[in-house]
Amino acid sequence: MSERIAIVGGGKIGEALLAGLIQSGKQTKDLVVAEKMDKRAKEIADEYGVLVTDVTSAAEGAQYVFLAIKPDDVDAVLRELSSADDDAESERVTVTLVAGLPLSRYENGLQAGSPVVRVMPNTPMLVNEAMSAVSVGRYVGDDQLAAVVRLLETVGKVAVVPEKQMDAVTAVSGSGPAYVFLMAEAMIDAGVALGLSRPQAAELTVQTVRGAGLLLSESGLSPVDLRAAVTSPGGTTAAAIRQFEANGFRHGVYEATRACAAVSKKAGHRPDVEGLGGANSGRSDVDAP
Repeated sequence: MSERIAIVGGGKIGEALLAGLIQSGKQTKDLVVAEKMDKRAKEIADEYGVLVTDVTSAAEGAQYVFLAIKPDDVDAVLRELSSADDDAESERVTVTLVAGLPLSRYENGLQAGSPVVRVMPNTPMLVNEAMSAVSVGRYVGDDQLAAVVRLLETVGKVAVVPEKQMDAVTAVSGSGPAYVFLMAEAMIDAGVALGLSRPQAAELTVQTVRGAGLLLSESGLSPVDLRAAVTSPGGTTAAAIRQFEANGFRHGVYEATRACAAVSKKAGHRPDVEGLGGANSGRSDVDAP
């Protein structure tokens, strides 16, 4: 029996998931997208050959419904999902890719006993290199979790964590790409200051970041080992590392991630996040699919 998968939201994250599922071999007849903007809906339909419709129609008969929407849209979407008919042969699993909102928000807004999976993805999903962390609600079975992990693996790697760790996940991997981009931005500016043209500095930096990431991922060595291998005593890299440390680089990373986690935690405990009554404004840089 084929799985019907609905993706609510045709933004960048929703489109990335859709593309990954198709590339993994999912048939377009088993995929449906809900997108309220007419222009964007037509773009998705034309590009991927899938049905694009409203939330209720997309969810009816779907075994998995992925929410790739803005936090402000969650209340309305949950109301629509609650009115959509389940497949008579299987229970619908709601998978949220919205940052900052706890599992209880969805469990309280959907029909009683609805299985909900919370996902913290990151923007490398756009190139099938996501790091997605997954937490499960009270009513999710082992088989349902395994199926969601398998679907998310079409666009990157997946780790299952307790929900209490989601703020830390947000601080490390959810917002992490921005830290790397900031480092790259600073390296390019520094290269220009040292006499390189901006295109030269950009090419050197981008390929260095790419290569370092692949080396870290595929070498089997730790960051400490890899850094030490490049850092000769008294050499040029050692001079740079000493300057980084003198300027509080490591401490800055600690403080930045702690600040990120604190904001994530605060968003998850706002009164308008805990219930379904108010408009939510608890957004982060990684929650705008």
